[in-house]
Amino acid sequence: MDLFDFTPEEPKKHQPLAERMRPRNLDEFFGQKHLLGEGKVLRRAIETDRLTSMILQGPPSSGKTSLATIISQMTNAHFVRLNAVSLGMADLRNAVETAREDYKLYQKRTILFIDEIHALKSNVQMSLLPAVEDGTITLIGATTESVMHDIIPPLVSRCRVYTLTPLSDEEVKEIIATALTDPQRGLGEEDLSIDEDAMRYLVDVSNGDIRNALSALETAYYSLWDTKTITLEKVKEAYQLRLNNTSTTDFYNLTSALIKSMRGGQTDAAIYWLARLLYVGVDPLYIARRIVVHAVEDVGMANPHALQVAVAAKEAVQFIGMPEARLPLAEAVIYICESPKSNSAYKAINKAMDLVRNTKAYDVPADIRDGSKSYVNPIDHPNSRIAYLPPEVNGSSFYKPQNSGVEAKIYARYFGEKGTQ
Repeated sequence: MDLFDFTPEEPKKHQPLAERMRPRNLDEFFGQKHLLGEGKVLRRAIETDRLTSMILQGPPSSGKTSLATIISQMTNAHFVRLNAVSLGMADLRNAVETAREDYKLYQKRTILFIDEIHALKSNVQMSLLPAVEDGTITLIGATTESVMHDIIPPLVSRCRVYTLTPLSDEEVKEIIATALTDPQRGLGEEDLSIDEDAMRYLVDVSNGDIRNALSALETAYYSLWDTKTITLEKVKEAYQLRLNNTSTTDFYNLTSALIKSMRGGQTDAAIYWLARLLYVGVDPLYIARRIVVHAVEDVGMANPHALQVAVAAKEAVQFIGMPEARLPLAEAVIYICESPKSNSAYKAINKAMDLVRNTKAYDVPADIRDGSKSYVNPIDHPNSRIAYLPPEVNGSSFYKPQNSGVEAKIYARYFGEKGTQ
């Protein structure tokens, strides 16, 4: 049976507490005031049944499926729910053809809700484009992943993207309190109470994921024997693992935080973000590669040894694996954080690449061609005049040393002790 077959007025007692406590209308919907507050565009579109194709992007348990449930109950359109994980091209084609026939014969619109839309292969996403563009279907896609990385750009451009944010601690606390007192859908008939420290822990450990918070609350309730009070001990027994799951968006944000902390020389912050990446199960070899890139991009000529340390850390990760691999990664991160910084090599190659990209492929000067008869070794003949660049780009300057670390010696040679050329 599909989720949308359940009527909000008739909660099923055998359902998990988190399912029973789903909001039944927009007034019961917690969070997302930036989207669903009074007068907001999305709320008005739902209330007036004038939805356009959209993608709901947000972390788990931020309300994407609950919002789709509410829309299914408020719209006059035919509402179809599909899950991308098990969705094939034939199923999608049938849904679109049915939508086309419904509108042709009965002038009935179709809203197609695709959960986990990021799981669709790119060619299947492409097949949606004509139906979305001509209005055959109004698409609502839900994803926990990055729209920019996991959804094809042509589909994104045809949809409004609404970003849902994690529930705040106060919102989680309010939902838990409601679940404890609601006699119809919650645990109100049991006359339960919860200690303040247990409530604080439950709110904190849920990390904004109300589904897991309610599941833990329900488990703690089932464990009660001769008391009606849910204690901190019971919550901890029910919730033994702090959930710090990461989506694609979180993954890129965490990686960005690590890189920028290293660039800023913020060692404690960098170690924290490294720990976060490792804790959620990011491939340590991926982290090692990012450290190698940073060693040359932002430390570079100021401390050339940083590249050696980073590469050694990468090889150590491959050699020993986790969990010990966290140690060479931490060492490399600390070394890079504490190193002087220079991005002169990064700027030099980018400037040269831009010139190559925007000019023709000039001939290699005769002096430095393979087998050249006019080439003179400059080590033996330091005053020899050799053409190293094509005459069309002669005089171009790419490398500008920075007055930092080891590179300060090169800087002085280029610009003199006072920093003037």
